[in-house]
Amino acid sequence: MDVDGGLRWNNRFAALGPAFFTRLAPQPLPAPYWVGRSRAVARELGLTEEWMASQAALEVFAGNLALAGSAPLASVYSGHQFGQWAGQLGDGRAILLGELVTPGGAGLELQLKGSGLTPYSRMGDGRAVLRSSIREFLCSEAMHGLGIPTSRALCVTGSDAPVRREEIETAAVVTRVAPSFVRFGHFEHFSYSGQHDELKRLADYVIERFYPACRDSAEFSGNPYAALLEAVSARTAAMVAQWQAVGFCHGVMNTDNMSILGLTIDYGPFQFLDAFDPGHICNHSDPQGRYAYNRQPNIAYWNLFCLGQALLPLIGEPELAMAALEPYKTVFPRELEARMRAKLGLADEQAPDRELIETILKLLAQDRVDYTIFWRRLSQHRAGGPQEPVRDLFLDRAAFDAWMLRYAARSATVPDPAQAELMLRTNPKYVLRNHLGEQAIRAAKLHDFSEVERLLAVLEQPFDEQPERDAYAGFPPDWASSISISCSS
Repeated sequence: MDVDGGLRWNNRFAALGPAFFTRLAPQPLPAPYWVGRSRAVARELGLTEEWMASQAALEVFAGNLALAGSAPLASVYSGHQFGQWAGQLGDGRAILLGELVTPGGAGLELQLKGSGLTPYSRMGDGRAVLRSSIREFLCSEAMHGLGIPTSRALCVTGSDAPVRREEIETAAVVTRVAPSFVRFGHFEHFSYSGQHDELKRLADYVIERFYPACRDSAEFSGNPYAALLEAVSARTAAMVAQWQAVGFCHGVMNTDNMSILGLTIDYGPFQFLDAFDPGHICNHSDPQGRYAYNRQPNIAYWNLFCLGQALLPLIGEPELAMAALEPYKTVFPRELEARMRAKLGLADEQAPDRELIETILKLLAQDRVDYTIFWRRLSQHRAGGPQEPVRDLFLDRAAFDAWMLRYAARSATVPDPAQAELMLRTNPKYVLRNHLGEQAIRAAKLHDFSEVERLLAVLEQPFDEQPERDAYAGFPPDWASSISISCSS
C-alpha cells in the first residue's frame, strides 16, 4: 500500500452537500515525526504495520500528503458552551479525511485534529499542541480498553513548529477514528439557523446509517425523529453511567462535544479521579463547576434537552420530544446501579444494594480514598487476598468495618470465585491518571516517545494484572495535584 492506493472510501457525510461543510486540505506540518501509533486501530482499518512505519504514512497523518479517495473537509456546527448559546462553531482545527471502508465492511471516519486553520477557527490558529494530542491519543485508547464507548485514535505525529498557547509549545496532529463525528451541535446549527431542509437531511442520514430501527418504530405515532431522540437519550445515559462508575470526568460537556452515537469524544480537560471527591472539577476553565464529576449526569440530560429543541421542527409536538427524553431518567440510574453492583461483584439485584453502594461512596468521599485503588483492592480481597490493604485506605476504620460486615453478609449469596472474577473484570487496575500522562508528555517534549508507547500498552489491558507494570497502578505523587488542565489542554 502506498500513499495513492489500497484503501476503499465511502464518503457518505460529504454527500450531504455543501451546506454541511467546507472542502479544504490540511495545512502541512513541517518536518513531522512519529509520536505514537496504535497497532490495534491500524489493524481495524486494514493498515499494515509495514505501511504504518513508512514515510508515506507519516506524511499522510501529518496532513502533508493526500490519500487517494479521501475527500477532506471541515464541518460546520453550532452549540451551547458552558450553558450559553455560542452560535456557529465548527471544525476549527480538524479536517475529516473521509469515511474509510474497513476490511470487515464497516465505515469509519478518519479525522486529523490539529491540521490547521479552517473557516470555523474563529480566533484560533487551527493547530493542536503535543501535550493535548498525547492526552487525547492515550485516553481514547484507554477508554476503549475499559469498554466505554469512545472515538479511537490511530496515531500522533509531531513537529518542532512553534505554537503559542499560555507559552510556546510544539505542534502535533492526532488522527481520530469514529463511525461518525456528528454532534448534537450539528442539529442545533441547522435548527437555529432555520435550515430545516438540511436539518431533515441530517436526521435522515443519521437514522438511515446508525438508527434504522427508528424509521419503522411504532412508538411516538411512527415519528422517526422522536424515536431518534429516544435512542440517543438511551445511549447517552448508558455512556455517562460508565463514566461515573469508572470515575471519569470529561471536563467540558458542551453540546458541540456530545456525540449523536453516544460516544465519548473531544478529550480535553478530562481526568480520572484520584481521591474520591464527588464535586471534583477537573477543568480549570470551569470555576463554577458546571461540569464537575457529580453534575455530569444532569448536564447530559440538559444537553439532550437542547438536542430535543433542535429536533422539534421535525418532531412537531413538544410533548413527543419530552416523552422521547424520558428514557434517560430510567436508563441512567438503572445502568449506574448495575455497574456499581458489578463493581461489588453482585450479579443479581437485591433491595439493600442501593444503600450498600451509597454508604461506601460516602465513606470514600469522607476519607478521600483513592477511587481506582479502593475498587481494585476490594476485588483482590474477594479473590482471596487479605482485607488489610483495603481497610488501610480509610481513616474511619470503624465505619469501614461496619460497612464491610454488611457487604460480607450480602456477598455470602454469591460464590467467591464468581464474585471475584466479575469484580476483576469490572474494576480496572490501570487508568490514565493525570500524572502518568504528564510523565509521558514531559519525556515526549525531549523527543523521547518510549513512555507514550509503554503507557499505551498498559492502558490497552487495564483489567490485567501486568505485575511488571505495577508502578502504573500506584498512588499519585504529591505533585499530581498541581497539574492544571483547562480547555486548552
